Amino acid sequence: MKILITALAMFVAVCSASNAQVSCQQVVNTTYCNNGQTFQRNGNFTYDNRGNSWQRSGNYIYGSDGTTYQRNGNFTYGSDGTTYRRGGNFIYGSNGTTCQRIGPYTYCN
Repeated sequence: MKILITALAMFVAVCSASNAQVSCQQVVNTTYCNNGQTFQRNGNFTYDNRGNSWQRSGNYIYGSDGTTYQRNGNFTYGSDGTTYRRGGNFIYGSNGTTCQRIGPYTYCN
């Protein structure tokens, strides 16, 4: 689940940004993306360098923007109407965006 919160945070950030491809690399608790965004995981919290944060509590993730995400099996549902499905090393968003994790790297389109 710790990987999921960071992956979901990256996915949400990528989905709300441009449609450009983004790649990220995780080094210990910090993830660096080629669009300049970084994510720092600290326990149940994930912070980015743009002032956003996410907190995990059980099956819920609470975003600093007021969005709540609920995990149910391989699906995560956002209070903003978004749906994310995890399948193996992939996360699929309801808007068509896909992220793939390969080792310490994550690639999103």
